[in-house]
Amino acid sequence: MTRQILSRILFCSLLVLWPLGAFAQDSGPTDDEVTATEQAVDVTPVARDDQIDTRITNILDATGWFRNIRVRVEDGIVFLDGRTASEQRQLWARDLAAKTSGVVAVVNRIEVDAKADFSLDPAISAVEDLGTRIFLALPSIILAIVVLPLAWFAASFVRRFAHWMLRGRMQSGFLSDLLARIIALPVFLIGLYVVLQAAGLTKLAFSVVGGAGVLGIVIGFAFRDIGENFLASLLLSLRQPFRRGDFISVAGQKGLVHSMNTRSTVLVSPEGNHIQIPNASVFKSIIENFTAVPNRRGELDVGIGYDAAVSDAQAIIRDILEAQEGVIASPEPMVLADALGASAVMLKVYYWFDGEAVSPLKLKSLLIQRIKQGLTDAGISMPGEVRELVFPDGMPTGVEVAAAASVSSPVEQARADQVEAPREDLQDVEDSDLSNETELLEEQLAAPIEGDSDHDLLAS
Repeated sequence: MTRQILSRILFCSLLVLWPLGAFAQDSGPTDDEVTATEQAVDVTPVARDDQIDTRITNILDATGWFRNIRVRVEDGIVFLDGRTASEQRQLWARDLAAKTSGVVAVVNRIEVDAKADFSLDPAISAVEDLGTRIFLALPSIILAIVVLPLAWFAASFVRRFAHWMLRGRMQSGFLSDLLARIIALPVFLIGLYVVLQAAGLTKLAFSVVGGAGVLGIVIGFAFRDIGENFLASLLLSLRQPFRRGDFISVAGQKGLVHSMNTRSTVLVSPEGNHIQIPNASVFKSIIENFTAVPNRRGELDVGIGYDAAVSDAQAIIRDILEAQEGVIASPEPMVLADALGASAVMLKVYYWFDGEAVSPLKLKSLLIQRIKQGLTDAGISMPGEVRELVFPDGMPTGVEVAAAASVSSPVEQARADQVEAPREDLQDVEDSDLSNETELLEEQLAAPIEGDSDHDLLAS
């Protein structure tokens, strides 16, 4: 019985002491750094432990980098304890001990305390390294200072020479200047390549160019409208569908062409307003140039009564057109029956004139007055539109008599109107000035746009 009790007490003691023993083994220092040396371990020590201890301690104390430094050597194993300001100094102490003769291994337990010491050594080292790099790069810097200005002046000379050669061969000054710059660009790039090659930065240059290309794509998407207008200005400069001073119609606007820059085309409307249209819209739209060919065709409508002979009215109108100054004989004028209206036969009158010298508005006004007076003199009626009055409740009694007295046939009414129509005084009409009113817009054409007339792509 006593033996069983002792066995149980011994078993319980083992159960209690076993975890404590395992914990004691695991609770040792876990932050110790053990470094084995690369030298072979001699059977007979080269140096005694106390000699190794004294040598390493004296060296570490001489540096002044360590505090509370303690060195202990047992069978060639060096144990280092203490504190230092940086990890570099900690590793240096380990390497020092490892290189000492007779040392088998190093257990580095020196703790790093970065706040314990303030040092400018890293900054001084960085400045010294930078100075060394600058000194080594001086030849490349001198070469760049010499070559790049020479390449720039050479490119400028080539650009001016190319611009002089292209001046008489291209009508657009903008295109000649752009082409001259493109020709001169390789000259400067050669000088830049020489500098980069001498500095050993050719790969870097290609990387930068590649990155610039990607950046250019991103910027191109961001400023797509600006790039589109610039390319449209180049194409318009090549095609030249209009010139400065031409009267055109584009993108729903009419006016005289004032100028064209890399962003927009500027028109001067007949009202004297400046209209800026993006070049992309101009390039995509239908352009109607009224000045490209001076001869233009005008037209107007004339209605005559059903009691009049159409051929007589055609002959009268044709004679008026042929006698009118400003109407050209070829192509010859035409007077055609166009439609049968409610109260009149509609005639369409076509005539040609010099659009560069004659105002279309003034000429049309003058022809309407002459045709009206000519038909009136010939007794040909020009009735107005017929209107029908409906009285749902019957015509009022007081109005019936007046209405009956005034009722007459359309022909009789037209003849009555013809007799009573006053005769036009054509004295002022004959003296009318038919000059084109675009001459009045010269002041608006001379006004600068965006403050710089040198950017006008239409200038020769």
